[in-house]
Amino acid sequence: MNRQKSKEEPQVEGNGGNGGSPESAMAEEERLARWAEQLGIPFKKRILEDFKLEEPMDIPIQYFKRLGIIPLSKSGGILTVALNDPGLYQAADDLAQHAGCESAALVLSPLKEIHAAINLLFDQSSEDAEKMVQDLEASDLEGTVRELDELEDLLDVSHDAPIIRLVNTILTQALRRDASDIHIGPFEKEVKVRFRIDGILYEVFVLPKKFHAHIVSRLKIMAGLDIAEKRVPQDGRMKIKVANKTVDVRVSVIPMAFGERIVLRLLDKGVSLLGLDDMGLTGERLALFGKMIVSNSGILLVTGPTGSGKSTTLYAALGQVNSMEKNILTIEDPIEYELKDVGQIQVNPKTGLTFARGLRSILRHDPDIIMVGEIRDLETVEIAIQASLTGHLVFSTLHTNDAAGALTRLVDMGVEPFLIASSLLGVVAQRLVRRICPDCKEPYRPDSAVLKEVGLEEDHMLWKGKGCPSCMESGYRGRTGIFELLVMDNEVRRLLTSGSDSVAIKEAAVGKGMTTLFEDGLRKVREGITTLSEVMRVTQK
Repeated sequence: MNRQKSKEEPQVEGNGGNGGSPESAMAEEERLARWAEQLGIPFKKRILEDFKLEEPMDIPIQYFKRLGIIPLSKSGGILTVALNDPGLYQAADDLAQHAGCESAALVLSPLKEIHAAINLLFDQSSEDAEKMVQDLEASDLEGTVRELDELEDLLDVSHDAPIIRLVNTILTQALRRDASDIHIGPFEKEVKVRFRIDGILYEVFVLPKKFHAHIVSRLKIMAGLDIAEKRVPQDGRMKIKVANKTVDVRVSVIPMAFGERIVLRLLDKGVSLLGLDDMGLTGERLALFGKMIVSNSGILLVTGPTGSGKSTTLYAALGQVNSMEKNILTIEDPIEYELKDVGQIQVNPKTGLTFARGLRSILRHDPDIIMVGEIRDLETVEIAIQASLTGHLVFSTLHTNDAAGALTRLVDMGVEPFLIASSLLGVVAQRLVRRICPDCKEPYRPDSAVLKEVGLEEDHMLWKGKGCPSCMESGYRGRTGIFELLVMDNEVRRLLTSGSDSVAIKEAAVGKGMTTLFEDGLRKVREGITTLSEVMRVTQK
């Protein structure tokens, strides 16, 4: 084994990541660095870039998880093994022997990184799709769906039923690629599986049509839906566990011409909520928004189309003002993320629990801050306005194209303009744009006519993603927000109460310094965060 002896070798026992009390990441790194120095073993915070193996070596995943050990690569008769405890050197030697290597080279690494490598090695999504389809073709598809007795980690499941393995593969691969939605659509002769990644749909699997009914049945059972009912839409929820991470999944089934279509929305509970400064709000607008969310009363609206990140912005705002001194209550459809010390209500039309009815009940619970998931009707907005006028701070969302459009939209719903003017603090309009992939980012010089059209200097250099495996050759990875913040000042109030349209209100706000969505997008283009085509796509320029 490639390991130096030391008289000061610490006396350690294999903890495998399970035993002992939990320690902070910093304490763990300090411990590993100290051992690495004493034993002459390399210490690496990151090992995934060194991961070269493609096969799990016919050893169960539970073995690696229990010990906290993982082989990384094999070269020249030496097996490089990452571990969290140098006392496991004998297990590393055994792995080297099992792999047909002469010796093992040790690397110390944090347990979280080792678990990530384990999950990568055993990721069932790496199973060859053609081989899986062959297994499905050759198998008896009847009886391949079953009830879920308990929440199992999909990476630990070794079920022989091909349909179960296929569904698990779809779910694990979607999570590995950070997909927000899975679309399973039946067509005349095939079933297409697509993932929505960074707001764009990508086709991942194309399967024979005869597997469709079995996939639907498996997902219906997982979501607690009626597998016999195929004529009406159904909605359900389920929890799945992948790589020791629990994910909530919203399941929607609707009948189509060629069978039932399923869309799964993935809500990763392990994802930490973003702060306002992490979402793309910067500078003066961040300061103005920060002042609004600490007001004693009033309404703050966030607008934009579906999937533009409105709920994320509201969650970030609640996270910033949340404290034990504040009674914060929300009514949502659905509850996407659980907030600590916040009372959250799920809308349920079947029992008559609508936004309006829930909001009326909330007001009897002495709230300081109220979040209404969406303003959909006149009754809800009237209750929200009355709440704001009686000393409550209300956050909500509305579907409009820009910030000024929210004011005229409320008027169209039947709200008196003077009530809007006296209760509304401001409106945030937003969109999500894809970030340029940092791994394949490169500069380029666009056409001067295009630059002139959007108001950029003719010799301005911009950035784009060339396309690489880490971004699925798209040139983009991750998203950020572009924002437009309309503050309700005296001029805007005067225009609103005098019957002016959204165009006049927007022009007045821009004249006083409001940055539009497109202008904020251009700023992020200049900074190399996103591309001009991406900004034009989401702002429809």
